Amino acid sequence: MRRVWIGRGKGGEWKMEKASIDLKRDGIEDLSGRIHQLPCCVKHDGPASVSHYFKPKPAGVGDEGLPLQQAHFRGRLLQGTALHLPHGYSGFVLGKKSSPTSSDKNSPSWDTNATFRDITYWDHEYAPSHNDELFRAFHWLTVAKALHNPVTPEELASSSIAR
Repeated sequence: MRRVWIGRGKGGEWKMEKASIDLKRDGIEDLSGRIHQLPCCVKHDGPASVSHYFKPKPAGVGDEGLPLQQAHFRGRLLQGTALHLPHGYSGFVLGKKSSPTSSDKNSPSWDTNATFRDITYWDHEYAPSHNDELFRAFHWLTVAKALHNPVTPEELASSSIAR
């Protein structure tokens, strides 16, 4: 069980609150290949026959070498590609716990409903590109790791800044 701070916003105002998240992996469904980020807002929260209507198909390789997929959503053509999470990262689908523990009645608690290793993101105007925001955001994970890794004395001595 992890204790974290989450930001919640409504009406332009944000507040931070403490929450508990149980990031378990054993016995949890793997949704890799079935997580999609669509360029729209679907105002529905509940069961839906998504696989009956949303049927992605391979569409070759794009200009940047990305494997493309095509699908239609509400009559509009979408183009997408699968983006694998960087090494060492995992995706979690969380669901709110029905009953928080007795010590945390006032803070939200979340359970792991599923995990994933990739996400397919879609655009209706352009083919996916390495310049897309989601691709660029994943590059920041590499930068953050480099910034937070400890520097050894040998690395410091061999750097051009130390000379």
